[in-house]
Order: sequence, then C-alpha cells, then structure tokens
Amino acid sequence: MTSRGVLYHVVCAAPAASDAETFVGLAQAAGWRVCVIATPMGLRFIDAPRLAELTGERVRSEFRMPEEPDELPTADAVVVAPATFNTMNKWAAGFADSFAVGLLCELMGFGVPIVAAPLLKDALARHPAFANNVETLRGAGVRVLFDPAAPPDARMPTWHQILTELGSILDG
Repeated sequence: MTSRGVLYHVVCAAPAASDAETFVGLAQAAGWRVCVIATPMGLRFIDAPRLAELTGERVRSEFRMPEEPDELPTADAVVVAPATFNTMNKWAAGFADSFAVGLLCELMGFGVPIVAAPLLKDALARHPAFANNVETLRGAGVRVLFDPAAPPDARMPTWHQILTELGSILDG
C-alpha cells in the first residue's frame, strides 16, 4: 500500500472521541501514519495508552518545552473529530490556549488540508458565534462537515465519511 503521509487526528471532549480507535484503524488501513493530539479535556474521553500502542506515537496534549525535542512528524493533513463548540470557537478566533488549538491555528496558516467534524449539543449549534466561526474556518480553507439541519444524533458524519471527505480534498 502506498503511504498517504502523516495524518494528525485532533480529538476533543465529546462522546465520539471514545471511538477514536476506529478512526485510527481506518486511516491506517488507507495508508496514513496517524498521530493523535487531544485537547486537555479530550484526554478524558480516549484511551491514550491504547492509541499510542496502535499508532506507535504518544498522544500529545501539552506544549513541549523549548529544550524538549519535537517528536511530531510534519503533518500532511489533519482531521479534527469530534470537534467541540469550545475548540471550534477558539480556533476560529485564534485563541491558542492549548496545544491542540495552537497547532490547528498554525497548521491552518501553513495551508495544511484540514477536515473538521463538529459534535455539539443542539442548543450550542444554534449559538450565533458558532455559525459565524464555522464560516470563518471555511473561509480560511478548512472543510467543516457540519449540517445544522441534521438530527443531533446524526450531526457528526461517520469516521468513514470523514476519511472519504479527506480523500476527496487530497485527490482533487
């Protein structure tokens, strides 16, 4: 199988994060070398040791100190799923107060292809800041997979659909 490159999977604090292992497996089967990055709260939803075992890379959630080596290989693409209300809003506004959001801000500036799949409560999806920030991210080239008309239990696409969307961006 041909390698697709390095894929960062940014995981936020939402229920779908507990199934991140499924996405990692699908991405690896598609030829990706996967590195998992979690928001601080996202760590509570995942099995970080298991994901590190599967990927061969430790799960990152904190900034490194200047004297520490940079362990992350350069990203060829990014998937943010599940993306929370908090992460989407901070990312769009440029508030890099966590490693995950800071990394997203930086990668967006480098033009790395990014797919974001928000998963949030219906009331939060109706907040005007969220809609504006989704449009801000889309305007900056992020492929945001969000349909506010979708039922809350089906608002986030499946892992397979997210990976397919990433493939369609990269394959033109």
